[in-house]
Amino acid sequence: MSTTINAGLAPATPQDDKAPFAFTIAYIGIGANLGDARANVLDALDRLQRQPGCTLMAASSLYRTAPIDSSGDDYINAVARIATTLDAEALLRALQEIEQAHGRERPYRNAPRTLDLDLLMYGDATINSPTLTVPHPRMTKRAFVLVPLLELAPSIHIPGHGAAAQYAAGVADQGISPI
Repeated sequence: MSTTINAGLAPATPQDDKAPFAFTIAYIGIGANLGDARANVLDALDRLQRQPGCTLMAASSLYRTAPIDSSGDDYINAVARIATTLDAEALLRALQEIEQAHGRERPYRNAPRTLDLDLLMYGDATINSPTLTVPHPRMTKRAFVLVPLLELAPSIHIPGHGAAAQYAAGVADQGISPI
């Protein structure tokens, strides 16, 4: 069952007026470093917009980042804000379907990937299920998440963690650059 949840944002943006009536604001981390990574990230944004039960409200700029705890080419990353009528588990399945459409393989943890979609936040929810942990457990430790997230919502609070901005200094040494 989907419920309307306040996302903890600063004042609503004009784009938020385009959201469906009963919805949850969710933030999706997007990354890719195999194939045409930039095109894959842009296609993921397009697929999020076309996903039944989802409305793409905003997307951050694209950023280039070096792999963390992995090898391979640099990543192209972004964060999307969506309004969704899907519950968190259904949204996760939809994200995994988009990854599969891009040939996502999971040979080992942090492996290079054609596309990675992470459900970072789902309204004010804290979820710990066998298949989903929200807020994403490493989002406060990754510049490739925090920088684009703060671009979209500078005053956002992460449920159970407080203001996202307070974690920015802790990731300042991680290389990230807008493209």
